[in-house]
Amino acid sequence: MKIPVNLASDPFRHDRPILVASGVCAVILAALACVLAFLVLGERGRARETRLAVDRLDTELRTISAEQSRLEGTLRQPANAEVLERSLLLNTLIDRKSISWTRLFADLEAIKPYNAKVIQVRLPQINSRNEVTLDMIIGAQEPGAAIEFFKRLEASPLFGPATLHASQSPTQNEPLYRYRVSVDYAQKL
Repeated sequence: MKIPVNLASDPFRHDRPILVASGVCAVILAALACVLAFLVLGERGRARETRLAVDRLDTELRTISAEQSRLEGTLRQPANAEVLERSLLLNTLIDRKSISWTRLFADLEAIKPYNAKVIQVRLPQINSRNEVTLDMIIGAQEPGAAIEFFKRLEASPLFGPATLHASQSPTQNEPLYRYRVSVDYAQKL
């Protein structure tokens, strides 16, 4: 029979693996701290460059805005007001005349399914960014044909997403389903 006798004042413990693991963790954390400090310093430099670029662009914007205000003031003078109004009217007329109806109908015909009809196209609207918006009425014997037409409109690179405004079921006088739709049209002006 053996009797364990420990004559040391403290019992023997296996602390070496814990100390080695703590040392390795300390080295890894120190390396991560160095990497983070490097990234923070690099980001600080990029942020400074970005602030300088924004300040430069703000200065250019203020200069351009001041020039535009000065020019608008000149155009708004009573002597120039009539010329400005005539110029705006002529530019609007030129923009409206620049839409090719032949090309518009050819583009619609290229994407239109055989069982759908374009009943009406109202005068296209042109916004300040020279984008053309078409307002039209589509007719079809069945709703599936109109849905196919809308899918083809949205898939076409010349037309944007279609917005349905109203729909009308067939009546005795009109045997077609009618849909009032607006869509953006990318014809080069």
